[in-house]
Amino acid sequence: MIRVVDLYKAFDGVPVLQGISFQVPSRQFAALIGRSGHGKSVLLRHLAGMVRPDRGQVFIDGEDLAHLGGRALRRLRRRFGFVFQGGALFDSMTVFDNVAFPLRECLKLSEAQVKERVSTALAQVELTGSERKLPAQISGGMGKRAALARALVLEPQILFFDEPTTGLDPITAQSIMDLIARCHHNLGFTGVIVSHQIPRIFDIVQQVVVLHHGRIRFDGTPEQIRGSQD
Repeated sequence: MIRVVDLYKAFDGVPVLQGISFQVPSRQFAALIGRSGHGKSVLLRHLAGMVRPDRGQVFIDGEDLAHLGGRALRRLRRRFGFVFQGGALFDSMTVFDNVAFPLRECLKLSEAQVKERVSTALAQVELTGSERKLPAQISGGMGKRAALARALVLEPQILFFDEPTTGLDPITAQSIMDLIARCHHNLGFTGVIVSHQIPRIFDIVQQVVVLHHGRIRFDGTPEQIRGSQD
């Protein structure tokens, strides 16, 4: 589903990604881990088509993101969901309207259809009953759940997570990781997650990619990384 080939990216002459190549099979969940500042979030944004590489290719189901634009890129992006590090909820919108936003922007649905889709997404993240609350009126963990519901509402084939437990206490972070694991099991999306929740992350993914100074230091299963002497 996702294939990265010899990817390079620099900002203001400073190299961030230096020859990244790996792939994530359909329905598999992969973790990007490594120290801060070593290129994980930049790589994730390349996978989602938010950043264009200086060199190299990112294929999504055989289509090269770097060579798509306009309608073709928008069409492909509709297959993606993205959960941002801070949630990126609109402060002036209720939880319901935040989750409904991509439906109203991307699809021509009746309000009855929007309500049904939003209700389903909120139930998937165990947030039923919070529809009319504003982001400021809910906890940090509930905000993460709302952001996940918004990412799920378009029924994406691919879901990207950029450190979805940042700013949460350990117990709440654990509950969010458990929720993400259940959603992957129930919905079968292809997933890529950037996380510092080690070793917990190894329990919910099938593939681990370690970035070190913009290069891949390791690419394998959780069992293989647990047994590594590196």
